[in-house]
Amino acid sequence: MMELQASAAQALKSIARNEQMKSYIQESKDLYPLLARAARRYVAGETRDEAIAEAMELTARGYVTSLEYIGENTRDQAGCEAAHHEFLQLIHTANQAGIQHTISLDLSHIGMVVDAELAYKHLAALAREAGLHGMKVMISAEESAKTDQILAIYRRACEDYANVGITLQAQLHRTERDVEEVLACRGPIRLVKGAYQESPDLALPRSEALNARYLGLADRLIASGRSVSIATHDEVLHQAIRQRGYLQHSNVEIEMLYGIRPDLLKRLRDEGHRVKVYVLYGREWFLYFCHRLSEYPPNLYQAIVDVVMPRDSKEIGY
Repeated sequence: MMELQASAAQALKSIARNEQMKSYIQESKDLYPLLARAARRYVAGETRDEAIAEAMELTARGYVTSLEYIGENTRDQAGCEAAHHEFLQLIHTANQAGIQHTISLDLSHIGMVVDAELAYKHLAALAREAGLHGMKVMISAEESAKTDQILAIYRRACEDYANVGITLQAQLHRTERDVEEVLACRGPIRLVKGAYQESPDLALPRSEALNARYLGLADRLIASGRSVSIATHDEVLHQAIRQRGYLQHSNVEIEMLYGIRPDLLKRLRDEGHRVKVYVLYGREWFLYFCHRLSEYPPNLYQAIVDVVMPRDSKEIGY
């Protein structure tokens, strides 16, 4: 069974990168609304207003949030400009709603695939605007092939903007070296396991070895005094995090994706810990949805249920 689940996870990650399948689903009048019902468990909605409404509800319940207009690999400048404009509007709308938390983004959504300078220009403008309202801008992780470019843009941005953060993937072998470079900069750091399909020479698979690496990296980050988001849904890691006393550090928060293990996050909130919900919105949910299914293949059963019996977002359980 474990071997079958691992194969299913790899298949889902392959599907996630299939642009032809993604386009077919987005253009299908029959398939798109059906799969959108299942994706709705993990995505707050397709519009900014839906995401803001969900973030306001979460804020009222004692959570902080990270908001993202979902998308990546934008291949034309007009699309990058449109994404940048939406992020600016997200910052303004969040501020008006009293949500002064974090804005997350993929650099490939705002220009990196087209031109690194375009991505930096957009990132800098967003960092300035977010800074005016006490918000942070968190650069999300992407495939390992983009990591050098992502870190180069981050290093440049962090020289001028202390509110720009970076995401590190524990699964990548290179991260144990990259962490020293990141600690030489400033701004918050998010530590994730990593969801992208990578070859064994580049990354560890889900395993005890990966968990051990994750905890070792967390030790180094927390000891540095930097603001650290421990971003994982793995209950084994959560138990280790408690045993190591990570949650007693003032520079540490627990971050989890919208719709994933809300029961666990609620328990941490009720215990008085700082907890963050990563809230995404938009139409570009296909890759993200496939990754959520690949992380825990039995979620396929839940997706089938959600297609047949769509549920209200209030049922998620925060």
